[in-house]
Amino acid sequence: MSSTTSPQPPGVPPAAFPPTSVPPTAVPGGWDPRSWRRAGPTTVLTVVLLAVLAINVETTVVNVAVPTLNRELGATTTQLQWIVDAYNLAFAALVLAGGGIGDRAGRRGTLVVGLILFGVTSVLAAVCTTPDALIWARAGMGVGSALVYPTTLAIITDTFRDRRARAAAIGAWGAVGGLGVALGPILGGVLLEHFWWGSLFLALAPAAVVAALLSWLVVPESREPHRPRLDRAGVTLSVLMLGSLVYTIIEAPDRGWTSLSTLMGFACAGAAAVAFVVVELRQAQPLIDVSLFTNLRFSAASGAVTIAFFALFGFIFLITLFFQLVQGQGPLTTGIRILPVAVSIAVGSVVGTRLAASRLGTKAVVTAGLLMLAIAFAWASTAHADIGYGEVAGQMVLLGTGLGLTSAPATESIMGVVRPEQAGAGSALNDATRQVGGTLGVAVLGSIYATLYARHLDGSPVVAQLPEAARTVAGEGLAQGLAVAQAAPPGAGLAVRETVIAGFLDGLQAGCLTASAVCVAGAVAVAALLPSHPSPPVRAGHAPDREPQVAP
Repeated sequence: MSSTTSPQPPGVPPAAFPPTSVPPTAVPGGWDPRSWRRAGPTTVLTVVLLAVLAINVETTVVNVAVPTLNRELGATTTQLQWIVDAYNLAFAALVLAGGGIGDRAGRRGTLVVGLILFGVTSVLAAVCTTPDALIWARAGMGVGSALVYPTTLAIITDTFRDRRARAAAIGAWGAVGGLGVALGPILGGVLLEHFWWGSLFLALAPAAVVAALLSWLVVPESREPHRPRLDRAGVTLSVLMLGSLVYTIIEAPDRGWTSLSTLMGFACAGAAAVAFVVVELRQAQPLIDVSLFTNLRFSAASGAVTIAFFALFGFIFLITLFFQLVQGQGPLTTGIRILPVAVSIAVGSVVGTRLAASRLGTKAVVTAGLLMLAIAFAWASTAHADIGYGEVAGQMVLLGTGLGLTSAPATESIMGVVRPEQAGAGSALNDATRQVGGTLGVAVLGSIYATLYARHLDGSPVVAQLPEAARTVAGEGLAQGLAVAQAAPPGAGLAVRETVIAGFLDGLQAGCLTASAVCVAGAVAVAALLPSHPSPPVRAGHAPDREPQVAP
């Protein structure tokens, strides 16, 4: 990149464009200070982060309502997982298309449409009366988010071209994600204390409308110059691949991990993945440039993000059940108790991107983050029913800091590889890794919990003495098991309760140890494969270096 600078755009703080950056006016599709909106980079970033906040709150607001939905709607464990996962699955399956649509049709318009769709489906979710209807409404919210989320990161990348400025903006983007993790459970707890469960979703609609209006007024339009056609075959195969994989994992505990239907589901996902790669390699205008994965800076960082969110979403799912059902906390106090993990994510994201952009490098920061996650999960596996909150808070701080140090620097690494005009596609890939990881985290860790919980109850002589109908209900999930214990005679009820909680803790321990092992494997892979620093910067309008061997 040339060190020659251009005149400073009027009204823009000097810090927004360091001397080594290329002014956005020099790059087609970048922020144009001559636009009638006259919005500076800081203003654009603020509005985009508002949209990000609305979407991130949704990812966790429903978690504190899981026990409530269990009681009010009679949702089974599998339905509860789908209520959480339907949003994540739709998001993950369609986010690749969302990024492509933004690049082709225009990022501002895509952002506005996605926010409006998100708001409408939030209202629909609020008035649902059955678990199945809520699952479909949540899926609709996921579709809206699939249009919004990749567009926000693409706009940030298109606005901030200098690496340090972009890293700081992406750090703020990651910090808002942590704030959303915090506000989701707290907002959910406040609403459940005073209103019905549907208010969790209804409250998000005004935020989406405000974000859509401000985005239309402030965010400049940007798109790929040639506006290629959307790769319909790639979209179809990506939906089939992700949908069949997550559906199979969620249903496996009931159908059996070695059953024919489960094996066929995994085979379908694998075949779709192979077909997707083959089709994308042959497409003149692919949905995803799969050759990006030959760049270690891109592929290793993508794997790190997937692992980090696999661990986080699975942990949030289980720890919410622990706080509310095992320790008897209300929705609001549960949300407040989850606050340490969210605050530490925000801090870790800001600090992590700064450290990665320094001489320390991305490899060291991301590896350290994954190792912190592994230690946090190994520590969490020692939890028992009477554990003090101080110890759990320490586990969450370690986990949140590790996730911030992992995800934000890895995201900056991913976005530093793609060309500016394809920022939507690059952002979609990053978001897909986040959502696939999160969805699989809930599915896998939730499935491990459900399997070991049911196995513990099946082998319990205390539960064997219950009537067959009561045994069946107790095996459906922790809330049902505790309800059976409460309805049992006084002497037997206490023994059943202890057995049910012991079964849950067996599942919690196995899930945490699984997440810890995955994080250790990820840390080893990142230490071996992820370059510490990007290749030398290129001139405006040129593609970044995509060679797989990047100097460490």
